[in-house]
Amino acid sequence: MTTLTQEADVPAPRDAAPSGAFLSVRDLYVHFDTEGGTVKAVDGLSFDLERGRTLGIVGESGSGKSVTNLSILGLHNPKKTDISGEILLEGQELTTAREKTLESLRGNKMAMIFQDPLTALSPYYTVGRQIAEPYRKHMGVSKREAHLRAAEMLDKVGIPNAKLRVDDYPHQFSGGMRQRAMIAMALVCNPDLLIADEPTTALDVTVQAQILDLLKDLQQEFGSAIIFITHDLGVIANVADDILVMYGGRAVERGSVAEVLRAPQHPYTWGLLSSMPRLAGDVNEELVPIKGTPPSLLAPPPGCPFHPRCEYVDEVAGGKSCSGDRPRLPEGRGAACHLTGEQKKTFFIEQIKPRLG
Repeated sequence: MTTLTQEADVPAPRDAAPSGAFLSVRDLYVHFDTEGGTVKAVDGLSFDLERGRTLGIVGESGSGKSVTNLSILGLHNPKKTDISGEILLEGQELTTAREKTLESLRGNKMAMIFQDPLTALSPYYTVGRQIAEPYRKHMGVSKREAHLRAAEMLDKVGIPNAKLRVDDYPHQFSGGMRQRAMIAMALVCNPDLLIADEPTTALDVTVQAQILDLLKDLQQEFGSAIIFITHDLGVIANVADDILVMYGGRAVERGSVAEVLRAPQHPYTWGLLSSMPRLAGDVNEELVPIKGTPPSLLAPPPGCPFHPRCEYVDEVAGGKSCSGDRPRLPEGRGAACHLTGEQKKTFFIEQIKPRLG
């Protein structure tokens, strides 16, 4: 597990992002029809992402992270999925786009690195053939040109003897090498948008660091916009420019990495930070987990989705109810919480920050 140190893990604020979002998601709802009822996997989500920047989306399992990004790629079954809202990729609407249009964009203008390369890669074809396939489809080149491009990409992502290994099968690669091959496949057409769905979860910390450094280098080279999905705030501290914290299918906090990690405003974010081990902390000190369990998306709690697990429900004043009134996430920096700004600051400084060291 990645850990946060006291200072080095929280980078200094970067320059402001250029105006004009390359990817804009507005009021996105994704509901699934099941035998047990309607699963409200994403419930009114909005965010923007500019070229050349990385947005880290964090949250526990079931918070809606992966569902959101599969929606961007148009990978949900339309017969079982109800999607509404807007997803604009460089001004092009994706939620209502035809499958043929989405196919022309996937692997070309937008691509995804999946969490488990062993299941994402076919065991029946060589790694090189699987990398070359989208390049042939979108670029209209010959098999030989695509094969050379596949070897070039494997070399670029750090596979030794790439010209020889390009004809190997996935089972002949180690876990770290398979993940690198997945990255090569995603980047073979130089996509403008790259979605990385927990790409380092199953890797040891050494390989994890190599993969993160590789993504940074490739982003600088290709200028891609990146969405990085994870439950690990330590990883986000190292790779992202901005953070979107999700819970129960909703965004509960957003801001720059420095803002969210140095001065988080939502009790759920406080809980995520408090439950992480610290390199500089006392080895005998117990972690502080978030009490309770994530909500069922078949019947999400009314009002604030986090209120059944929140320690600060009784502190809310002004006639608002955490169990009845849905808090709004403001534009830009902010948190969807009924606590006042002064309360958030006070509770964090007096109660949460001492836990973080």
